[in-house]
Amino acid sequence: MSVFGEKPMRGNLIIKNAAQLVTCSGFKAKQGKKMSRLHVIENGALVIENGTIRSIGKTDDILKDFNDKDYKISEFNVIDAAGKAVLPGFVDSHTHFVFGGYRAEEFSWRLRGDSYMDILQRGGGILSTVKATRSAKKETLIETGMQRLNSMLSFGVTTVEGKSGYGLDLETEIKQLEVMTELNKRHPMDVVNTFLGAHALPEEYKGKADAYIDDIIHKVLPVVIDGNLAEFCDVFCEKNVFSVEQSRRLLLKAKELGLKIKIHADEIERLGGAELAAEIGAVSADHLLQASDKGINSIAKAGVVATLLPGTAFCLKEPYAKGRFIIDNNCAVALASDLNPGSCFSESIPLIFALATLYMNMGVEEAVTALTINGAAALGRADTIGSLDIGKYGDVIILKYPSYQFIPYHLGISTVEKVIKRGRLVFDGRLLKFY
Repeated sequence: MSVFGEKPMRGNLIIKNAAQLVTCSGFKAKQGKKMSRLHVIENGALVIENGTIRSIGKTDDILKDFNDKDYKISEFNVIDAAGKAVLPGFVDSHTHFVFGGYRAEEFSWRLRGDSYMDILQRGGGILSTVKATRSAKKETLIETGMQRLNSMLSFGVTTVEGKSGYGLDLETEIKQLEVMTELNKRHPMDVVNTFLGAHALPEEYKGKADAYIDDIIHKVLPVVIDGNLAEFCDVFCEKNVFSVEQSRRLLLKAKELGLKIKIHADEIERLGGAELAAEIGAVSADHLLQASDKGINSIAKAGVVATLLPGTAFCLKEPYAKGRFIIDNNCAVALASDLNPGSCFSESIPLIFALATLYMNMGVEEAVTALTINGAAALGRADTIGSLDIGKYGDVIILKYPSYQFIPYHLGISTVEKVIKRGRLVFDGRLLKFY
């Protein structure tokens, strides 16, 4: 059982005297130059009632307005954020956090020069995790998943996407999705499920990728849909994994059945994944290390969120996605951890901020936008989370410092002091219980 018990009820909370109230205001993804607009209120305050933001503005104005109305301040918890910056909770929109086993030895193999694809081709990589996840008990996956969610929460993440894809068979894919569904019930964080059955070609289908895609479409997708186990369908569109045509066939069927679409695009080879994302109306195209200029322009025009994962490029010692170029070409960029057991075993938000600003030439403001409102848009939830706007959920973080600029400046160290989920304090230097 979680240390939290059942999912917390929505709360009533006033946060006042914030040195900076960084609203990231908006209800859709911010593209290009708009990513630099954070809409900061100095000496700010907000009121969260029953888990939802009811008012926001200058502290004096908010408290005066509050006292003039028929509400009892005694019914609200109050946090004085003097000398602190207040932001929306971070949204980690691309992870693989439910898995069995570990692959620490592969880190050493890559240090000696083995490539990601070399390791995969000889049965390591994803296929190694598949073996461990197939044999893992559901209770074990829930326990380790809970531990990872707790760690993410301490970094200020209030909503996370989790992918299946370490089963590559009906039983284990469903097991992973059911584990995430259970974690969403138990943990304060919101978990968004993505079905990634086409993550790699299982050994039993070696040389039969078309047949495997057929089986996903006819045997696995219907179970996922009938059980309401996922919001998204994703595919690893990559050379020697799944072709553009195979990816198109799967994703269009998933979309027809009511799932929203994501795609692992142009990570290792320039295959045309970005162009496919634009063509089929994906919500996001992720990785994009090798995406063509044409592909970037296509997703910008189509309104596809470009989800960049600098932690993976860092761990694989690969060139980073062209963050500056992508933003300058009017794309909406999100940042995410890509937490997984192989190519990026890290949920560190400070690391993502540092890599994005230092090595992808993103401004601090752009990185904040990428991990808040644009991360929410990458999950189709920009209307309810990702910014501090009236009517949205009260998902909030309070920093230890007076400015958001301390996030990458305090290099590699979490600056998050408090985390609020739907108006309830869930982290205050430690994980909190609910009763």
